[in-house]
Formats: sequence, C-alpha cells, structure tokens
Amino acid sequence: MTHLLEITTLGGLKAAGYTSKSIKEELRDNLIGKLKSGEPAFEGILGYEHTVIPQVERAILSGHSINLLGLRGQAKTRIARLMTNLLDEYIPVVEGSEINDDPLAPLSAVAQKIIEEQGDDTPISWLHRSQRYSEKLATPDVNIADLIGDIDPIKAANLRLSFSDEGVIHFGMIPRANRGIFVINELPDLQPRIQVALFNILQEGDVQIRGFNLRFPLDVQFIFTANPEDYTNRGAIITPLKDRIQSQIFTHYPKSIDIGQAITQQEVKLTSTQGNILIPDIISRMIEQIAVEARVSEYIDEKSGVSARLPISAYEAVVSAVERRMILNGETSGTARIGDLSAAIPAIIGKIEMVYEGEQEGAVSVAHRLIGAALRSLAPDYFKNIDLIQNKSFPEIKEEARKVAEWFEQGNTLDLVNDAPEADFQQQLDKIDELEKVVRRLSASYSDKGKYLLMEYFIHVMAEYSMLDKKLLEVSYNFRDYFSSVMPG
Repeated sequence: MTHLLEITTLGGLKAAGYTSKSIKEELRDNLIGKLKSGEPAFEGILGYEHTVIPQVERAILSGHSINLLGLRGQAKTRIARLMTNLLDEYIPVVEGSEINDDPLAPLSAVAQKIIEEQGDDTPISWLHRSQRYSEKLATPDVNIADLIGDIDPIKAANLRLSFSDEGVIHFGMIPRANRGIFVINELPDLQPRIQVALFNILQEGDVQIRGFNLRFPLDVQFIFTANPEDYTNRGAIITPLKDRIQSQIFTHYPKSIDIGQAITQQEVKLTSTQGNILIPDIISRMIEQIAVEARVSEYIDEKSGVSARLPISAYEAVVSAVERRMILNGETSGTARIGDLSAAIPAIIGKIEMVYEGEQEGAVSVAHRLIGAALRSLAPDYFKNIDLIQNKSFPEIKEEARKVAEWFEQGNTLDLVNDAPEADFQQQLDKIDELEKVVRRLSASYSDKGKYLLMEYFIHVMAEYSMLDKKLLEVSYNFRDYFSSVMPG
C-alpha cells in the first residue's frame, strides 16, 4: 500500500494495476481475512460474541444493509463505528470530487469532466478509512436537502450555470458518503416522507434532486439504529423502507454481572491519581446489580431501557466518593464501602425514565430502592442461606442475625459517617458484639483483609430484611433497633 500512496495521477494508478472494489466487497474481503486469522472484527464489544456479532458478520458477508434494533446503551452506534476497521486503509479518489469519485469509475458530472479534460494526468488523492464514516441523528427537522441534496443558486450564479446543469447541485450527506459507511441513528424519528426518499437509494441507487434524476449507483453501506420503543411512542419505520433493509439485528443488555463488570471496567474513565483507590469485587458487582434491578423495576419504564452507561457513571461516582474522603482525611489510599453506593444516586437518577408510580415516589427514593434491592439480591452470594432468614425451616440463620440484633436492642445505635477515616469506620463496626464472629461463620469469602466490608454489608442486609432500622442522614447511615424505631418508648 505504501507505494500506491505515492501515486498522484490517474495514469499512475492504471500503470500500477490498481483494481477498484465496492465498499461491500471491501467489508466482506477484510472480514474474511479477520475470521481466518482469528482476529476479532469488533474489538471491545463484550457480551455479543455468540449473539449479535455473528449476525452482523453474516450480514456483511451477505452484502446487506443493517438495522440494529435495541434499547439505549446497547453499543449499536459503537458497532457501526467499528465497522470502519473492515475497510481498506486507503482508497483513491478524484481530487476535488464532492462524492469521493473512483478515478476508474467516476459517477459525478464534475469528476467525469475533469477526467475528460485531463485524462491520465487527472490528479488523485488518497482517502483514509477514518474519513469514510458519516453519521446522522434522525430528528424531525431533518429534510431532503440534508440527506440527498438540493440546487445551490449561489453555486449556479458563481459558475454561470443553468439550473438544468448538473453542476448546480449541492449534494447532501448520503451522496457525500459515497464509497463509505453511512449511519442513521434512531431511524423511526425520521419523518415518513424523508424515509420515502431512501427507497431508491437503497434499492436502485437513484438520486432524485429537484427534478434531476441522477441514475448513478451510489456505493454506500447503510447502517440504521432504532429503539423498539420508538415504534409505538414517537414514530415507526415505514413498511416499504423496512422491507429494503436486508438484515435486522436485535441487540441486548449484558446477560451476566461478570460481562457487565467487564464492560464497565473497559469504559470507565479514571484519572491517574485515582489509581490507589480499591473498588472491591463486592462493590463492583453491586453497581452492576443496580442496573439489573432498574431494568426489572416496576417504577421504571422498561420500554425505554436502562443504559450500560448507568453502571459506568455509578462506578466513577463511587471512586470519586472514596477520593474525596481520602483528601479530607489526608489518607494516601482508600477502599470503597457499601455506604459509598449512595454517592451513585445522582448518576442513577439521570439514567432512568420512570413510569407514573415512580414519579410519585420520586427519583431519589427510587434510586434508594434500587440500591436496597441490589444489596438484597447479591446477599446470598456472600452470606450462606441469608435469603432464608425468614424461613422457619432454617432457624439457625435468623438466630445468627439475632446475635447481632441484640446489641441494637440494648439501645445502641451505629452511625457510619460517609467521610469518616478508615480507622474510625472500623472502630464503629468493632463495637458491635458478635458481628465479626457471625460474619466469619456465614461468609464463604471471609478474609481478614476484607472483613470490615463484609461486616458493613451484613448490617445493611439485616436492615433490608427488617431486622434493623436504617436511615440515610445528611452525612451518614444510621442503624438502630427496628422495633424501637416503629414503636418509640
């Protein structure tokens, strides 16, 4: 390829024996090369290895246009952007062409005229694959001129051309994406009359602009994205257009917490100074579980989805909560606590769309419920049979918890201050009789290094099972005896 980049004229290109390929041939050939070598075609897309990615690869091998259908935050646009890695690194274009004309097969009248006048001396330039990707968000104000093109009267006046001359056309985004990938995000939001304009481009390659019927086959790989909610809420993909999109592929959220954790770790953005902050696996899993709980919550609109950006933003917020505590206390290292999950509430409420009941509850209240549900859902993974604490057939589990509850029944309270130094935090937990012993007996993952996190978690779990009363105050979580909280005195 290096020697080809030194070619600057059409004649030199012919002499080198260069052969043009359509964009779909490029995608297909380069994908085949990656499949044979075992190299991932869509690096960094996790959780889709056996579902979405094989379908996308089959669509590329078939030369299909693609509609990625899924809820928000399911990597639809990222998949489209990564498709540029399957393009040839450089392609030749007629220098000065508006639509990336192939020097060996020019489409536009302008490029044809240049080649007619200059012949083999026609100058060419080389277009990198990163410049062959175009993206447009479908909004109600998008018009035909934006996508297809229109007559440019200023151009006609400057060049002294008649309005019947093809040279007066100002091409829109799609013709300018010729020999490239063109993505329309949220396709159902595009007005039906604009969707109609895509018919011929997808099927016959015709471009119709203000009476001009330019019968030249645009070489474009179309990728569309859509949210299933849009079909009933804001708009729809009209049937004739849907029929012309050859492959429709459904995306999905991570199918396990482990995959969710891997995605979050890949996407989270931390500063260099946050490298000495430890986020234990319990906290990391808890953050992913919050998103899982949100996707099944009765208070949240399931049709709108809960983006993978929720756990990413929540993780960053928790890290920042630890960092702030370290700065306030002059500590050089820090570890996230269960209480730090409350710092993720601002990140949570911006990522959920509530139904009417959720609106009545309030976004902050719903966020607290999600955190509580996550704490409870994962508790059996860390405390043996804790989910059977209310089951009379397993009295030993409740008896273990009762040993901790007795300390609170004596009128004692636990106040876990969010910004307390690590030594003070540990000292508060050490005050509770039997807590460490109970956690040691119930936890399969007990270790001296992580015991305080497990001890804190167990206190939160007891509150979730109504064995303790928990209140989030301005600066702390406060725990006390449940019975005395509901029947004071």
